[in-house]
Amino acid sequence: MKKVLEYIKSVRGEWFRIVWPSRDSVVRATIMILVFSGAAALFLALVDGVLSALVTWIF
Repeated sequence: MKKVLEYIKSVRGEWFRIVWPSRDSVVRATIMILVFSGAAALFLALVDGVLSALVTWIF
């Protein structure tokens, strides 16, 4: 039981040491993720189209 209490105290102490990101930082990171995900989707769609056309032309 003593180890459980020590663990809980340790977790509580670490909780107060967390530095949360600012709202601006979160918004910027979210926008970057959406932009790069969109770019990757467009790139993969282009590669898929080219490879599909190539396979259709070959066979």
